Amino acid sequence: MKYRYIGKTGLRVTPICLGTMSFGSWSDEAESFKIMDKAYDRGINFFDTAELYPVPPKAEYAGETETIIGKWLKDKQRDKLIIASKVAGAANGWFVPPIRHGMTAVDKFHIKTAIEGSLKRLGTDYIDLYQMHWPDSVVPIEESLKAFDELVQEGKVRYLGTSNDTAYGITKANETSKRLGISRFESIQNNFSLNNPRFLDELANVCKQEQISLLPYSPIGGGVLSGKYNGKFYPDNARYSEYLKSDNPRIQAQGTRFVNEKSLITTAKYMEIAKKLEISPVTLAVAYSKHFDFVASTIIGARNAEQLDESFEALHVELSDETMAEIKAIQEEIMYPMG
Repeated sequence: MKYRYIGKTGLRVTPICLGTMSFGSWSDEAESFKIMDKAYDRGINFFDTAELYPVPPKAEYAGETETIIGKWLKDKQRDKLIIASKVAGAANGWFVPPIRHGMTAVDKFHIKTAIEGSLKRLGTDYIDLYQMHWPDSVVPIEESLKAFDELVQEGKVRYLGTSNDTAYGITKANETSKRLGISRFESIQNNFSLNNPRFLDELANVCKQEQISLLPYSPIGGGVLSGKYNGKFYPDNARYSEYLKSDNPRIQAQGTRFVNEKSLITTAKYMEIAKKLEISPVTLAVAYSKHFDFVASTIIGARNAEQLDESFEALHVELSDETMAEIKAIQEEIMYPMG
């Protein structure tokens, strides 16, 4: 197994990270244990979760994912694993989180409340990487960073990261950390895939210049890059099939964000590349995500243990310059020019 480091930290992680957002909703406790066992047996040492999980977010089972992971961790050697979690973003963000009565903010009170809850549910004394799930446009970043740094000083958190952030956001945050002489964000967890290569604009440049690691989520585009959405066919019990049927316009928008005319066209072309390489389209998608030097670990997810196999195959796949050029040509033709 080849390992990579996150940012400027001592966190040595596998190129694939197990995402857990299905644990407690789409995956019951027994299946969640099977998924984690399979990843652990395969040598995966990096697990990502959040206080808000599982998804879709609901008040009645928020935190259930961390509880399931905590039960599984009881008979494991804690220092063999890198555990990442997140404090929910602000209620003024992309949606109102169904926790703490929808009054969330990335301030000292909520950060302190969130970490205590996560530590208790996970059954651990510390979290290796603690992330801001999405930015707060109201609370000054100075307040957020000072509160995060206190967790580091107390030994409850080893390192810090952000998520769903912008080039401006992470640059402003880390320049503020530098000015105050406190812990900085070492990673950024954003959407990045064959169908969404926008990170390759300024965010990638920031990561490379500042030695910040990307932890890409949705490398298979929410399942779209597996090829299971085909023209007018949307499979039953699939996440975006459910989202597109929702009466909530925001949830519908999440569906069309991933499943749309352009994404289906590009997916068909990527499937042709995968066929030529004699690998599955899922393997191609994960291999693409982990290809870049600013990526520390690609976050994969599954509803059942069997779904992990094609993602794990990407550990053995290195894409050639020719294949990457072919992919870029498709992205520029269908999506938008990358420059």
